[in-house]
Amino acid sequence: MQRMGFEETIAQLRANGVRLTPQRQWILRYLKETHDHPTAEQVHHAVSKALGGISLATVYNTLHTLTKLGVIRELSYGDGSSRFDGNETEHAHLVCERCGSVTDVESPGIANIWPPGAGRTGFEIRSYRLEFYGLCEACRVAEQQPSGVQS
Repeated sequence: MQRMGFEETIAQLRANGVRLTPQRQWILRYLKETHDHPTAEQVHHAVSKALGGISLATVYNTLHTLTKLGVIRELSYGDGSSRFDGNETEHAHLVCERCGSVTDVESPGIANIWPPGAGRTGFEIRSYRLEFYGLCEACRVAEQQPSGVQS
C-alpha cells in the first residue's frame, strides 16, 4: 500500500463528510510532509508559526481526531510520550535507544510475520506495530568516539 499524500487524504476526508478546519489542514499537511515522528508539542511549535493563535489543546484534539479517522498513526511509548506518524500504511520503525529518533522502514508483508495459529483462535488481526531498537548512525558514531573528543 502506497502512503497517501496530503491532497489525497484531504479528498478522502471530504468524501467522507469530515469537517476540515484550517487547524486540521495545517496539522495534517505538516504530518504528511515530514518523515519525522514529532510529539504533539513539536507539531504545535511547527504549526503555530503559520497559525499564530493555535493552542496546544487544539493540536492534541486534532491529533486525536486524525488518529481516530485513520489518516495518521499515534505511536505511544512507555514513558507516556506519543509521537505521530503521517504515514498511515503498515510499516516498521527503527527506534534509537539513545536519542529517541524514529525512522520508517519497509516491513515484511503481514503474511511473513503472521502468528501461527492466529486464525484458529478467531482473532482478527487488523493492524500491527513492528519496531526495531538500536542506535541510529549519529549516536553509533558518537558512541565510538573517545571521551573528550569532539567532532
